[in-house]
Amino acid sequence: MELELTGAELKSVLNRLRRAQGQISGVIRMLEEGRDCEEVVTQLAAAARALDRAGFAIIATGLRQCMTGDGGGTAGDREEARTRLEKLFLSLA
Repeated sequence: MELELTGAELKSVLNRLRRAQGQISGVIRMLEEGRDCEEVVTQLAAAARALDRAGFAIIATGLRQCMTGDGGGTAGDREEARTRLEKLFLSLA
């Protein structure tokens, strides 16, 4: 199944991933500087949330395309893709 993100969806996902990338860089820097454990964990949790939200956005788009038939293929193909996406969604939960 090929996923097609619209301009707005793509921009949103990329922004979330860039935010997570910056937060992870910040965590690395904080560890190298010997910063407070609570500050490090707070930034790490923020990065994890940003990654989770990007993943949810991608999966939601895939499910929507699968359910509306925008992803192409036969009904069986769409059902198989939906099942795979559901498993991915649950792996993020």
